[in-house]
Amino acid sequence: MLRPKMIFAYAGSVVATVAIFLWICFLGRSLPGSAASTSLSSSIQHVPMPQSLTHVLLAVVVVIVAARGVGAIFKRLNQPPVMGEVLAGILLGPSFLGLFAPASSSFLFPPQVAPHLAVISQIGVILYMFLVGLEMDTDLLRQRTQSSIAISHASIVVPFLLGAALALILYPSFSLRNVSFVVFALFLSVSMSVTAFPVLARILTDLGIQKSRLGVLALACAAVDDVSAWCLLALVVSVIRAHPDRVLLTVALTAAFNLVVLLAVRRGALWLVRKQVAAGKTTRDMFAIVCVTLLLAGLTTEQIGIHAVFGAFLIGTVIPCESALARDIREKCEDLAVVLLLPVFFAFTGLRTQVGLLKEPRHWLICILIILIASLGKFGGGYAAARFTGSDWREAASLGVLLNTRGLMELIVLNMGLDLGVLSPTLFTMFVLMAVTTTLATTPVLQRIVRFDSSSEATVERASATTFR
Repeated sequence: MLRPKMIFAYAGSVVATVAIFLWICFLGRSLPGSAASTSLSSSIQHVPMPQSLTHVLLAVVVVIVAARGVGAIFKRLNQPPVMGEVLAGILLGPSFLGLFAPASSSFLFPPQVAPHLAVISQIGVILYMFLVGLEMDTDLLRQRTQSSIAISHASIVVPFLLGAALALILYPSFSLRNVSFVVFALFLSVSMSVTAFPVLARILTDLGIQKSRLGVLALACAAVDDVSAWCLLALVVSVIRAHPDRVLLTVALTAAFNLVVLLAVRRGALWLVRKQVAAGKTTRDMFAIVCVTLLLAGLTTEQIGIHAVFGAFLIGTVIPCESALARDIREKCEDLAVVLLLPVFFAFTGLRTQVGLLKEPRHWLICILIILIASLGKFGGGYAAARFTGSDWREAASLGVLLNTRGLMELIVLNMGLDLGVLSPTLFTMFVLMAVTTTLATTPVLQRIVRFDSSSEATVERASATTFR
């Protein structure tokens, strides 16, 4: 217990402190303000006010709760929870909440919140693409070379050409002003060619067939597919962003950046892996080195004229995916990206997705046409090439279905197209619906194609209920 003297001493010190502070404030009332206070006030005007911060925090809370809730419902329906989170973002946008409860939508997502959500979502996408690169086993690019390259290239070439043909139909009605047909066709072609490697890898791992013939072949095809598609997209973005006389310079700088990363940064990554093994843990200094390298790579590719996600993805690929360093980084970053940042990206995408723009029956017919062409291109190209290289019909069909999975990767591409002014809001909405539909179709269609024995059927049910991206 405290003695009375201690209590009185403590109380006296508090009273004396308050009294002295009030006396100092009284003396300062008559002092004139300096010119610096004026410039300080003007600079403070550019800082977000507390009211904006309140709206941002409230919006993020609503986004996370909605994403987890709808994701849990999708999990019970044996669908990828990530697609439930995507749907939650769409429901929070003008397509649902803005339509049926406009007052609530305006309160939760006022216009001043959108720029803040955009920045948070971009950080989330950059971190996610780094994790995608971190999970990619580059050894798969060297396994089953003949089959995997043939199938993956067929699953890129066929939808690429179908996307270009689709541009002939869509360009007159849905292109934006000052967008040339070549740029429009290139972007649509690449959008049709994307495969969600993380979704495919998680499905195979949860089913326990990642080391089977189908699993190894599917992973190898998806790895080649993803790398090829992202290289194509980087080229397209460089063409869109650069002036005609700077296209070659942008391409040259991109190639130089790739060489620096693959030659110099890779050596640094291997040195960091050895250092981590020697230390027995990933220290904060090691993690800081990875974060700084990741951000500098994103900054470099952004300044070159392509998107920051390309630099982040490439940095992820140079760290050996089976190393303890990679596992520690995934543990540190994955929950932050999946739980906090990516739902904001889904919500931001949902705010830009306006199903109400599809007012006419022809709009829905075109949307169905986009879904059919996207599915035909991926499934047909993968199936035909797999059959040609010796797979039976069931394995070939399974590969075609898996390669048709687009997921979050497609949403990243589509948001880039909208930001670059290549896609109109109406066409953006159509392609978002295509990405959602093709991804949701993967699990049920795959279950019907592949016949599992009685012990494997339980595995399928468990796998369908797990979270994968």
